[in-house]
Amino acid sequence: MSSDNPQSGQGRPLPRKESDLFKNVVKFYENKNYKKGMKNADQILKRFPNHGETLCMKGLILNGMASAKGAAGSKDKREEEEETKKESKGAVGSKDKREEEEETKKEAVELVKRGLMMDMRSHVCWHVYGLLHRSSQNYAEAIKAYKQALRIDEENLQILRDMSLLQIQMRDLIGFKETRLRILTLRPNSKVHWLSYALSVHVNGDPDAAVGILDSYFGTLEEGCVEFEKNFESSELALYKNQLLSETKGEDEDGLGGVRKALEHLDEIEKVIVDHTGWLKAKLSYQLQLGNFEDAKDTAMKLFERGLTEEHRVHGAYMCALLKCDRETCLEVEKMKGTGTLATLRPFAEEERSILLDAYGSKDGLSKLYPRSNGIKRIYITILPTNSDEFKSAIDKYCQKQITKGVPSLGADLSSLYLMEDSRSNGSRLMLATDPLDVNVHPVHALLVDLIEAYITSLSSNNSFPSGEGESPPSALLWAWYLRSILHEQVAEYAQGITLINKCIEHTPTAVDFYELKARLLEAGGDIQQAADVIDAGRDLDHQDRYINNQTTKTFLRAGREEDAKKRIALFTREQGSPEQYLYDMQCAWYELELADLLRRKGEFGKSLRKYMAVVKHYEDYHEDQFDFHSYCIRKVTMRAYCDLLRFEDDLWGLPHYGRAAEEIAKIHLHIHDNPSALESDAEPDYSKMTPAERKKAKNMARKKKNAAARGGSKSDTKSNNTNGGSGNVKKSKPHAIDEDPSGKELLALNHLDEAKKYAAILARHAPKSISSWALQYDVSVRRGKMLMGLQALFKMKSIDSNSPQLFSRVVDFSQRLGSRSSKCHDTSEEIISAEFPKLMGGKTLSEFVKSAIERVKNDAASDLPMRTAVAKAIVSSGVGSAPDSLSVILDSKLNCRSANVDSCREALKFIESVGGQNGKGQFQALVITKFPFLKDF
Repeated sequence: MSSDNPQSGQGRPLPRKESDLFKNVVKFYENKNYKKGMKNADQILKRFPNHGETLCMKGLILNGMASAKGAAGSKDKREEEEETKKESKGAVGSKDKREEEEETKKEAVELVKRGLMMDMRSHVCWHVYGLLHRSSQNYAEAIKAYKQALRIDEENLQILRDMSLLQIQMRDLIGFKETRLRILTLRPNSKVHWLSYALSVHVNGDPDAAVGILDSYFGTLEEGCVEFEKNFESSELALYKNQLLSETKGEDEDGLGGVRKALEHLDEIEKVIVDHTGWLKAKLSYQLQLGNFEDAKDTAMKLFERGLTEEHRVHGAYMCALLKCDRETCLEVEKMKGTGTLATLRPFAEEERSILLDAYGSKDGLSKLYPRSNGIKRIYITILPTNSDEFKSAIDKYCQKQITKGVPSLGADLSSLYLMEDSRSNGSRLMLATDPLDVNVHPVHALLVDLIEAYITSLSSNNSFPSGEGESPPSALLWAWYLRSILHEQVAEYAQGITLINKCIEHTPTAVDFYELKARLLEAGGDIQQAADVIDAGRDLDHQDRYINNQTTKTFLRAGREEDAKKRIALFTREQGSPEQYLYDMQCAWYELELADLLRRKGEFGKSLRKYMAVVKHYEDYHEDQFDFHSYCIRKVTMRAYCDLLRFEDDLWGLPHYGRAAEEIAKIHLHIHDNPSALESDAEPDYSKMTPAERKKAKNMARKKKNAAARGGSKSDTKSNNTNGGSGNVKKSKPHAIDEDPSGKELLALNHLDEAKKYAAILARHAPKSISSWALQYDVSVRRGKMLMGLQALFKMKSIDSNSPQLFSRVVDFSQRLGSRSSKCHDTSEEIISAEFPKLMGGKTLSEFVKSAIERVKNDAASDLPMRTAVAKAIVSSGVGSAPDSLSVILDSKLNCRSANVDSCREALKFIESVGGQNGKGQFQALVITKFPFLKDF
């Protein structure tokens, strides 16, 4: 390299003037003052055009300008005027702008690569290269670049810090620990470095060592230091250390030595604690685990005194202390969410129930100490035995009070009392009865029906409740009708429910809740179109209610009325522009999932995939958003919250919305893989077989459709979507980028089996307790010829629910695939399959397995409809019986079985039609119409 091109990595630094300019370049970049940074970089490059570090910094500044373009504060007046002109051009200008940004980023990458080639021994160049990769979220390559920079400058603190952030983001926990140790070694006088290293050791599963690191840090402090005073940071750090102590095992034989140390430590740190409620909750948890039940009761009472009478988790711990539960039960109760307590977890013996009733309902009980607490009153009802007079009296009093107040949520509140023994736990656990068949035979539901019927009779004749305690308000009868209608809904008595809710609407036609309930009854009863019209009428009563507007939108989408749904949801989108783009920006996953389901049902698989992928992208953004917290939480000493964040992010891909989107994506790809003809509808029509007039008409329609899709909703950009009604003071919004693939053709061009495999693997890893995850894993595995993986998925399904229809149908399918294979697996795999698969079938042959299932569903009149349909299909596919035999399995139930809803009935009807049972079809249709009186086109 010539001497007039200095390169710092090669020992030839810039002259002083240019060196000062380079420092300014770095400073301006860090302050996001890109224009001045670019000006200084150009001054250096004018004299030294091949200076590697300056080229890299210029590229980094260009990349920052491309990313920040369009943001507020980054434009001058001329740029704003130019953008205003582009806005008038609509989507085309938006597309040009995006292309310009992409070109700028490409130029930035080329500059950085060129600078790196000029000075490959410069740590600055490698650092900048890593920053460039980080900005594009290519973290693996960024880490490689940082490591290369550290080979040149091993003690560069900034590079080490940047690399540690990427390592924890990528969950390279070992590398994160090593990097934080190097940083601490270089700068041992920084509190942040001590805490970061302690955290790195903690996330690597060594809480004992993390405690030692914090002790070492405290040992470096002088007495009277601010860290020993009562303040937020000291409090959080002390509680974090206490959490670490509780996770250690200790030296005690029972493995609770760490918990004992943590309990003792709480008393030591009390003087610096700010979050006293958190301190008490931790103390309560430790006391329960150690069996210090008397102390635990006192601690729970202190929490009640602090106002936590409505927190059910504290009530659950209090019950555990009263009943002296084992440690496993205490931990299980501690993890319960919502209104769950020990009373909803397991059944009580009479002695246990007596203890709890005394604690909650006696003269010295909680109900007397806190008479205004709704939580305590409600929990007391849950504890009472459902067959007792006390329960009837308590529920009577509770219902009268809520009906008098006009509480719409009373029906949902009372439904949590439908507790029944969980057959999968041999009666040791309780579950909530949700199926209409189970609710109908539940004693609490029968009691509620009798009570509400008595209320209606008494209020209609005497304008008072049966107890006769004074005159009731006129609205009491109205809300009694409403509650009775909900009770009809819970047992699938939709016609009776509609009759009562119509009386409510006739009485008070302005109450939105009545229209919502009527829509629910109509939807469950089979008439989704009328349900959409009804809830829209309710929405029209209150244009400011976002909830009812969202429910209307959802119902329209389920009814297949896409345009109506878009009009309704647009009422609550802000500014001008495409409502769907706004909803995407706001990460409105429920809307995108419902719209994707609608498009899938219509057979528009490309568009459906785009919407499901939008939900997936939201979760990728959630995962990316944690990056900023890696340094922030350590700096602010919110260590406990940060640990919770890391755990949440680790479980992110197992959350329901993501699981639903990923599962549907995989199912669409599998459907297209099995049925390639499903995409023929998107292909160009064969014009050669058309008359000239038909050809002209078809081409015009295709051109209009293409232009409409290409505009990407630009029509809606010209109208205001504010609830303000489009007054003249609406602020203009910048146009969004045009969608270059509105039909999802790029997604449809992917390898369908590979895409299904990717999402099935994600769900199997992150949602292993969901039976649908393993069902999907099986479906993908057998299509890939991976029979051993398919067998593993079947065993996972069996461990979750051995009576699942999904499991039964796939076991039959697996058996049939084994018998019809043209080629076998590897010898070892064959041995495992031969040894393990018979265990799934109980050592029976396929015909014996199917016959045992037939006997099981016939003996159990309440066995669910999907299972009956699966057994009927197995009868035909395995040749165990005839078509009439398979039909009898479905028809014998008379639909008085579990999971008999509209969707499961349609699936059963599809099978009946496939076997050609016309008589059976007529019988089944009659049963369905009787059960779902509003169902049309069945």
